[in-house]
Amino acid sequence: MSPNALFTFFSLVVGSLGIAFLVLYGLAWIGARKERVDAITLASQDNDIVFLFDDEKLVNATPSAQSVLAAAADVGSDWSRLLSVMISKFPTLQYEIAELADRGNMALESRDGSAVLKCEWRNGLARLTLFDRETEQAHIDMDRHSLMAMEQELETLRATTENVPFPVWREVEDGTISWANSAYIALADSLSDTGETTSWPPAALFDTKLLAQAVPNESRRLNLKDRNGEPHWFDIHRFTIGCDSLYAASSADRTVKAEETLREFTQTLTKTFSHLTIGLAVFDRNRRLALFNPALTDLTALPAEFLITRPALTSFLDRLRDNQMMPEPKDYKSWRQEMAALENAAEDGTYEEVWTLPGGMTYRISGRPHPDGAIAFLFEDISAEMSLTRRFRAEIETGQAVLDSLSEAIAVFSGEGMLVMANSAYTSLWGLDPLEGIAETSITDATRVWHAKCAPSPLWGDIRDFVSQTGERSDWIGQTRLWDGRRLNCRFVPLPSGQTLVGFTPEARASTLRPALRPQASGTHFVKM
Repeated sequence: MSPNALFTFFSLVVGSLGIAFLVLYGLAWIGARKERVDAITLASQDNDIVFLFDDEKLVNATPSAQSVLAAAADVGSDWSRLLSVMISKFPTLQYEIAELADRGNMALESRDGSAVLKCEWRNGLARLTLFDRETEQAHIDMDRHSLMAMEQELETLRATTENVPFPVWREVEDGTISWANSAYIALADSLSDTGETTSWPPAALFDTKLLAQAVPNESRRLNLKDRNGEPHWFDIHRFTIGCDSLYAASSADRTVKAEETLREFTQTLTKTFSHLTIGLAVFDRNRRLALFNPALTDLTALPAEFLITRPALTSFLDRLRDNQMMPEPKDYKSWRQEMAALENAAEDGTYEEVWTLPGGMTYRISGRPHPDGAIAFLFEDISAEMSLTRRFRAEIETGQAVLDSLSEAIAVFSGEGMLVMANSAYTSLWGLDPLEGIAETSITDATRVWHAKCAPSPLWGDIRDFVSQTGERSDWIGQTRLWDGRRLNCRFVPLPSGQTLVGFTPEARASTLRPALRPQASGTHFVKM
C-alpha cells in the first residue's frame, strides 16, 4: 500500500474513533443531565415535605416545604433559614448533615419522637424529607375559623417578638440557640468581627455556663464587648420551658453608669469623711448601715468587720450598749422605748443628746434626716470640751466667790456696755435680786438704778462715756452721796478686752450726823487718777 493510502486509512480510523468518543461523551452528558434534572424535579403528586439543597442553596422544594420555610427567620442562606425552624426539633442536624455525602443517607428522629427527617445524597444534592408520624396515624380536622384564629395569633406573637427592643432567644439543652428575635440577631451582627450577616444558628453572645447558674425567673447581669472593646451590660432573665431555656436581655448600661457614679460619689464622700474626727453613721430607709467613716470605729470601739456587714440600727445600738458606749439604761424596756424615740427624733432632725459614758468620756450625739428616708448620726467626742467647760466653770465660781467675799460693791461691764459680773455686795448696795441683778443689764440701765438711789450728779454721764470709750484709758475715782446721807466712793478701772470695773464703797454712817438730806449737785465731785 502506498504511503498516501496508508495515511488516508489511519486518518479515517482516528476520525471515526474521535466521532465515536464525542457521541459516547454526549450520550453520557445527556444521561447525567437527565439524572440531575430528575433529581431536582419533584413529582407534582409528592405531598411530602421535601427540600433539595446544593450546598447551602435551596434548588427545589415541595409546596408543603415552602410553607415551612415561610415561617423561617430571615437569616443568611437558605440552609440557615431551614435550620432556624428545624433545629428546635432536630438539635443535631447541623452537625450530622456534614457527614451525609460520606454516609449516603441517614434518618434523624425529633426530640419528642413525633417526626423523622430522612436525608439522602443524590447526584451531589442533599434531599431532606420530613415525615410527621402523628399526621400519618390520625387525620386532624380543623374548621376554617379555628385555623384563621391560630394564624392570627401566630402573626400577633411573631410581630410582638420581632418588634420588642430587647434581645429574646431560646436554647435547647446543649446550649444551641433554637430561636431568636430580630433584636438578638441585630446584636449578634453588630458584634461580629467580620461584619457579615449572622448565619443560623447565631452565635451564643453570653456565657451559657453563667446563664445556666442563674436562678429561674431572676436576672443576672453580664456584659458584652463591642468591636472597640467597650463593655455593654445586660440584665438577663432566664425562664425554663420544658427542657429548653428562654432568655430575655435588657440593656443595663444606664443603670451600671448610675451605679458607678454613685459608687464614685460614695468613695469621694468616704475619703472626705475619713479625715473627720467626728464619727459618722448613715442608715438607709431600711435602717441598715450604708456609710461610716474610720472615726466611728475609733469612737465607738465597734470593729470594722461588724460595720461592713451593714447591721440594722437596732443591732448597732445593741452593740453600743454591750460595749458600754452609751449611757446605761435603768431597764431594757425603757431603753428600747428611748431608742424608738431616738429614731423618730432623728427623722425630724431634732435629736441631739450628750452621753456621759461610764469611762468618763462624753459624746455629743446628733441625728439628721437625709433624703429618701435615710438617717445620719454624728458621734462627737466632747470630753476635752466638757473638761475645759468644767474647769472654766470652776474658775468662774472661784472668782465669783472671791468677789462675793469683798466688802466693796464691784460690777464689771463688757466693751459693749453690758454687765457681765457683779458680787453680792453690789446687789445688796443697790437692792437688786441676786439672780436677776446682772441679767441683760446695760450701763444705761445700771446708771439709772444708781441715779435713783443717789443725789443728782454728772458722775453717771461720765461713767457711761468711760465705759463706751475705746482706746487707751486711765483709772479714775469719784464721789457722790446716797439718799441716806452716806458718802459713796467710786472707782473706775479699765480692764483687758475693753471691759470696765466699777467699784462702790459707801462710808459708814456717823452717829452725830443729822438726818440725811438730798445733797446739791455741787457737793459731788470726781478726781482723775
